[in-house]
Amino acid sequence: MNKKIRLYPFLALLLFFSFPEFIKSQGNKEVEWMTIEEAVEKTEEEPRKIFVDVYTDWCGFCRRMEQNTFSHPVIIELLNKKFYPVKLNAEQDEPIVFQGHEYINENPGQARSAHNFAIAILQGQMSYPSIAFFDEELNLITAIPGYRPPENLEPILMFFFEEEYKTNPNLEEYMEGFNGKVK
Repeated sequence: MNKKIRLYPFLALLLFFSFPEFIKSQGNKEVEWMTIEEAVEKTEEEPRKIFVDVYTDWCGFCRRMEQNTFSHPVIIELLNKKFYPVKLNAEQDEPIVFQGHEYINENPGQARSAHNFAIAILQGQMSYPSIAFFDEELNLITAIPGYRPPENLEPILMFFFEEEYKTNPNLEEYMEGFNGKVK
């Protein structure tokens, strides 16, 4: 009985110190979202393409994409390892500085007032959710509107990561022949 009592604190300490290593070994369980400013800073250190999820608080399909698509392990891994993932509220009040230009929401606090940065990257086509891609030099590649389930987003991510858009601009054709990990 006395030996059991002395063993419990040892086991508790063992679990306490090994748990963080266990979590690390399981990989990231969520997308490591950042601001566009943070992504730009990281790109200067280690060049990568930037993926931007453009959403609004009131958008039902945006919430659905967050719950279903951005929680899928394959999508999480692709976004965290291949891109700098940015979460952009298209109606945020805070200004954004990008490539030396300050973008603002001209009507902060007003319902459904789009931020100028969201307008710029969506090229005025305000549809939520939308995703946008920037290359390593911070040039906008394109923006794609609409909800994307994991099996639909995976080929899109690979199309831009592998730079297929440079030699074959037909995304739909690429998606048809894509054999991914999401089932």
